[in-house]
Amino acid sequence: MSSLPQPTSASRTTARQGGGGNAMALLVIASCQLMVVLDITIVNIALPDIQRALDFSTTSLAWVVNAYTLTFGGLLLLGGRVGDILGRRRVFIFGVLLFVLASLLGGLAQNEAQLLAARALQGVGGAIASPTALSLVSTTFPEGPERNRAFGVFAAVSAGGGAIGLLAGGILVEWLNWRWVLFVNVPIGLLIALATPRFIKESERHPGHFDIAGALTSTVGMVLLVYGFIRAAQEGWRDTLTIASFVAAVVVLAVFILIERRSRQPITPLHMFADRNRAGTYGIMLCLAAAIFGMFFFLTLFVQNVLGFSPLAAGFAFLPVSAVIAVGAGLASRFLPTYGPKPFMVVGAILAAGGLSWLTLTDVHSTYAGSVLGPMLVFSLGMGMEFVSLTLMALSNVSPLETGAASGLLNATQQVGGSLGLSILVTMFGTASRNEATKQVSDFLAQATPAERLNFRRTGQLPAPWSDEVLTAGVSAAFVMAAIFTVLAALIAIVVIQVRPSDLERLKGDTVPGGG
Repeated sequence: MSSLPQPTSASRTTARQGGGGNAMALLVIASCQLMVVLDITIVNIALPDIQRALDFSTTSLAWVVNAYTLTFGGLLLLGGRVGDILGRRRVFIFGVLLFVLASLLGGLAQNEAQLLAARALQGVGGAIASPTALSLVSTTFPEGPERNRAFGVFAAVSAGGGAIGLLAGGILVEWLNWRWVLFVNVPIGLLIALATPRFIKESERHPGHFDIAGALTSTVGMVLLVYGFIRAAQEGWRDTLTIASFVAAVVVLAVFILIERRSRQPITPLHMFADRNRAGTYGIMLCLAAAIFGMFFFLTLFVQNVLGFSPLAAGFAFLPVSAVIAVGAGLASRFLPTYGPKPFMVVGAILAAGGLSWLTLTDVHSTYAGSVLGPMLVFSLGMGMEFVSLTLMALSNVSPLETGAASGLLNATQQVGGSLGLSILVTMFGTASRNEATKQVSDFLAQATPAERLNFRRTGQLPAPWSDEVLTAGVSAAFVMAAIFTVLAALIAIVVIQVRPSDLERLKGDTVPGGG
């Protein structure tokens, strides 16, 4: 059984600095994480405007989101390793500035290719900055209550950034235009880069080399896997390209594992999975990320297309999510030293499963207050508890040499799990929608006027309320699968996670003789 991490020399140094410096350091680190996480969802509400402005097809429009999340998730492991070798503060600043440059280029994009390239570059910048930010929490704050609170803030920002992104996207699109969902990162990122040298000390540099082959094969393998699921949702499981994508993904990911086993300094140290707590933590994060990505994606569709919310109203509809996630994170941070992380992992996953199960009951007659808000708050409370516990457990018993790799792997499982899980949920959505569409087309043709039938033959699109029935059936099916993911997360927490009494002493900041 592992024990929680020993204080590093950097954390002992910053412990003597006083609370003010650490508070500003946490503000800088959390602001960066918010900017990076927020960008996953801030673009969602702007997609219709982007499609009209740059002539995207409906299929290619999905890659405005995927180009970011896949490069972000696929390169996070390499980003964490870069910080270990070159120094975390300088790498953090470089990642932030690269993210700023990519955001500026994306906002100025004049065609599809330019925007997708900029979004992919944003993912690279985020992959460098985000794991380094989490490592800086470990090396800036002394072990015990202060680090627990810092992890609580970081986790709340990570979990709640998606909801804040939806609100910010709605405001920017409605008051300005879609380009500002990218331009907004420029002044924020520049302020973070300027403040970092003042409030954050540089970490020790550790000799090593970069596992470029591992980074490339992991990224390409996940892109192929996600594309396979998205293709299956559109063309079916028997489609030749769907099958080829899955086969290629398996081959490339197998090569990735071989590379990591033979590398002297892999981006994914496979021995980390030998620790049952850490392996369980990564498994739980994989499942929960799929659920939270799916919740945001499908509820955004539902409230705008079925409930008729404007982009700004849809953004405000998700605002309670961030507040309740912060409450859950605060509760977990406060009581972790007393009860340990396992109860919060179990209860958090059960609450998330309950909220998603409740959402499966939505239909075309549902209302926001009666059918969406309640389950969304239950889900959010559980996720707030989860992210604090998972963040703390993922960095337990990790040497200073591998802190960046461990934090990068946690972030990578979140982003890759979200991308992969969302593609699975989209497949469920597509299957259920096609089945429901067969029924609704028959009903429509039986009731439609000649003009409505002519328009349907020309466009292939069902009008409301028939289209609402199709969308709702697909959304409900997706929430069923998302609930299954969270139940699986709860089972992993119950069966795999173990915490010793000595680990509880470390959470309180006490010294444990002989602890490792």
